[in-house]
Amino acid sequence: MEGYYTKAKMENKKKHKVLLALDFDHTVIDNNSDTYIYKLAPGCKIPDDLKVLYRKDGWTQYMGEVFKFLHRNGIKKEAILDCLKEIKLTEGMKELFTGVPRDLTEFIIISDANSVFIDHILRNCGVRDLFSELFTNPAQFDENGCLHLQMYHLQDWCTLSTKNLCKGDILANYVKQRENEDVTFSTIAYVGDGTNDFCPSLRLKECDIVFPRCGYSLVDFIPKMESEKGVKIEADVCQWDTGKDILEHLLLCYRDINVSQMPSPRLRTPLPLL
Repeated sequence: MEGYYTKAKMENKKKHKVLLALDFDHTVIDNNSDTYIYKLAPGCKIPDDLKVLYRKDGWTQYMGEVFKFLHRNGIKKEAILDCLKEIKLTEGMKELFTGVPRDLTEFIIISDANSVFIDHILRNCGVRDLFSELFTNPAQFDENGCLHLQMYHLQDWCTLSTKNLCKGDILANYVKQRENEDVTFSTIAYVGDGTNDFCPSLRLKECDIVFPRCGYSLVDFIPKMESEKGVKIEADVCQWDTGKDILEHLLLCYRDINVSQMPSPRLRTPLPLL
């Protein structure tokens, strides 16, 4: 009996919340923040010899060279940041962020963009303080105004993800970290648009929700993976067009934040894919 009461006491100390994890490009914002700055290049075009890098070494390496190319052509920090100020939140996102109970919600971003762009855009839109973590590729301007980009990590364990960013691994590590800090999530909602959002979606369980954006690749990729690979998402799948669609579904999750219904382990383990 002592062990039972000790466990019950520990459970009562835990804080129960809803986790809202979001992609950034074409999700939080209605643009691709990386390609948006192409308009700053001479003729608004990136040279073909740079585009080859994308096919060879991946997006992060490619964008690093794009930033160097812009700098060589006289585009400095101020011009890039001013350009990013033009980018607005996707329709209904502000209503989503302000419409959920703030004390019962944690917001994080998991994105293959970069830290400078995401932080700057969120601050300009007045919502940066809502997010506890931004998981993305680190970036910084040097003293000459050239933006330098690094990979978030280098991974070889997930065939669903790019080599520099396994979103499922990042999500799992965050949930585990918060568990160690006595915060558990009764519902985890993942909002995204692309195929690289499938990996974190696959980690979720029946009490969770995946929000794939209408008209983007994740919507078709989810049934494709089930029919061709037998890989099925356990969470509810709710398509969205505006942030208000997400809010409508998500508000239902706050009616009963009940620890007895919380699965253990909290997330699915990665599934081997052929």
